Formats: sequence, C-alpha cells, structure tokens
Amino acid sequence: MRFLLFTLSLLLCSLVVAKAAPPLSEDDQALNLNYDQFVLAFSQLEPQIIEKLYADNACYVSENQDKGIVEGRENILALYKAFFGKIRAKNAQIDIDFRVVNRQIEDKSATDVGYYLVRFYPAAETEEPVSEFAGKFVMMAKKRPDGKWHLTVDTNNRAEPSFYFSAKPSQNWYFGRQFSPLPPAAKHD
Repeated sequence: MRFLLFTLSLLLCSLVVAKAAPPLSEDDQALNLNYDQFVLAFSQLEPQIIEKLYADNACYVSENQDKGIVEGRENILALYKAFFGKIRAKNAQIDIDFRVVNRQIEDKSATDVGYYLVRFYPAAETEEPVSEFAGKFVMMAKKRPDGKWHLTVDTNNRAEPSFYFSAKPSQNWYFGRQFSPLPPAAKHD
C-alpha cells in the first residue's frame, strides 16, 4: 500500500511540474541553440562554429564608438577571427554567457534582448586575475525553411556585470550556465 501511495504521489508531483513549465516550442529550441553555438565558439576560439548562424547579409553593430556597422557574414566572421586570434596569441581563454530577458517571435522573425557576460582567463604564467566585461544585446533573426534561424542583426553595448547577474530566467528563453560573480579582487575591463 505504501508503494502505491508513493507512486501516486510521484505521479501527481510530475503532473504539477509538467503543467507549471510549458514545453519548449521548436522556435525557442532553435533560437536557444544559437547561444549554445556562441558559447562553444568562444570556449574553443573557433569562429567557424558560428559561421552558419549569420545570414549572408547580416549586420553587426558593436559597442565601439570608433567602428562602423559591419555588413555581411564574411566581414562579421573576420571580426571574430581577429578577436579570437588576439586571445590565442596571449595563450589565454575566454568564455561567454547569455541571459535572454525578452523574446518576440512574429511569423518568421524573432528578436532577443538580454545581457551577456564575457570572462577572460589570462595565461597562468602572467599571474593576472580573471577579468570580465558585460553588456546588453539585441539579436534579430529570420527563420529559414529548414527551421533554423539566421541572425540578421547583432548589436551590443557595455553594461555593468550586475545587470547580467540580476537577470531572472524568463519562460523558455536561453539563460546560460549562470556564472558566479567574481570575487571583489578581480578586475573588470
């Protein structure tokens, strides 16, 4: 009898949990997968991982005031290649994480708004501390016939890391690995 009550309790709990969290839509899954690809590209310093995420005519608007709008997938990838090359030349590592706080999907267009955090791990021999910088981003995408989403606009600007850390998970949107805050002695770029 106890086994039956235990089994019924588990079944009821699973029904409550299943009802509380709606299943991920195919669009949410596909859009979230793009962030996984960025995380992988940064950790491996391999821009080819994200090459297919961008549309041929995509635009990238960086936070740098001295840089214009970068147009076209190949030009965007050239930026990533140069950036990753600088990290590799320092024998360092880098990680990125995202927290989407707003997603708007309309027909075959999607816009994600959120925060990002980048961690820089210098080469051990430098004895420098880990550093980080954060910002806000907007990514716009269009859905392809195969169900994958191509980024058409990618823009960001700097923000305090506290915004990333205070962001709350929203529905089924990408919410990353949830970095822990750095100790106060660590510097922020």
